Amino acid sequence: MKRVKLSFARGVEVEFCDRERALRQVEEFAERGTRFPIVVFGPEGCGKTAWLKQAAEALRELGFEAIYVDPMRRDFVAHTDVKELVEKFAEAASEAIGIAQLKLATLAIDAVKWLVGRWRRGRVAVLVDDAFQAIGLDKAAMYVKALLGLVEYPPEGYECIVTIAATSESTSRWEIGRHRWATIRPMWNMSKMGFERLYEKVPGPKPDFEEAWRLTGGNPQMLAKLYELEWNVSAVARDLAKAKRLKDLAKRWGRYLEEVVEDPDASFEKDFPEELKEELIAKNLIVYDMYDRDPVFWIDEPPPERDLDLGIGREVAWQTPLHREAVKKAME
Repeated sequence: MKRVKLSFARGVEVEFCDRERALRQVEEFAERGTRFPIVVFGPEGCGKTAWLKQAAEALRELGFEAIYVDPMRRDFVAHTDVKELVEKFAEAASEAIGIAQLKLATLAIDAVKWLVGRWRRGRVAVLVDDAFQAIGLDKAAMYVKALLGLVEYPPEGYECIVTIAATSESTSRWEIGRHRWATIRPMWNMSKMGFERLYEKVPGPKPDFEEAWRLTGGNPQMLAKLYELEWNVSAVARDLAKAKRLKDLAKRWGRYLEEVVEDPDASFEKDFPEELKEELIAKNLIVYDMYDRDPVFWIDEPPPERDLDLGIGREVAWQTPLHREAVKKAME
């Protein structure tokens, strides 16, 4: 399979690596289609976008008209010979900020209808990245319902339809989960073996691999941030704390945050403040109510059952060790 090239950091491109099980799962989707839209959630920067772009390439090689759309970044990849459709995506992406995002999110759904109905394509896939940010969380469930409609009520003559949507927002998981319109599956940071392959592609001097693993927990985006800030761990943590406005959080909830820093499962206890739990989820600091580690429930490999060095509990996990470090910095 051709491996797509991805932007890792300023001036650095890397070839897609690892996620072998996740790519086999794409092949399984291609064999039978997706009865319900697959909604994939996971830590920020864990590699969902890279996987979707590689999945689009894999589906193309399996004979699908495959459309990848990222409304927030106004990015798309259209593996189709229908020039008219490609032009429609290009026009939508060139619109003003705000308008472009909504048009691309809508066009992702319309594209499947047109490919099957108007242009009589039998094998079609649509992969949508972070659409819920573009359309608003309140409309997330209805968007998934529209994706489901492509499978439940498709134009005549289709052979197989694959629909996948990815999100980093833990809160969208709960909104979508209130209905039975999707199969929700988590994706975690990269496995240690796969992460080492990525680490080896990073140019220049760097800390030893075990240190990089301990800091990032296998998260590619955190590895990129460390690289861009010349491996200054304190700077990355302070930058993250500033971006997520963690000082206010630390002032209000210091005692409880100390418990969660030590063991994220503390936030799963009955006496833990509900308001703080919701803030930790909304700020994408933790993944709450972790799925059973049975691989059947996961895209790619699940995380360990419990690894406090990486901030992973049985029920709750820090998105990365650096997210936990950012909270520590805010509490100092």
